[in-house]
Amino acid sequence: MTQINLTRHKIAQQIHTVTLSTKDSNAKLPDVQPLDGQAWWLLGTSGCHLCDVAEETLRLFSSVSPVKVQKVDIADLDEALMQEFATIIPVILTPTHQLKYPFSVVDLQTLI
Repeated sequence: MTQINLTRHKIAQQIHTVTLSTKDSNAKLPDVQPLDGQAWWLLGTSGCHLCDVAEETLRLFSSVSPVKVQKVDIADLDEALMQEFATIIPVILTPTHQLKYPFSVVDLQTLI
């Protein structure tokens, strides 16, 4: 398993756990959706202005390219995994690549 696959697997497991705990709890928790293994994941957090810019870049890109993008809030991850990305967000994780910000639509095109 490559490093990217391993990282995506860890993130998916943790998001899955959060999703299950949200469904099993009466507490109002953030709306966390299960992750699509083929989607591109945008790792970021709320209040991150660079994450907002990256999201807009991805929105523009996905309007002309057939990629599904899912946002992942690193605050939903465990401490170790959150710290791994805390100083480098926003980050895109495709099934085979990791791309740190800054990136452009042209950079995203090279990932297809």
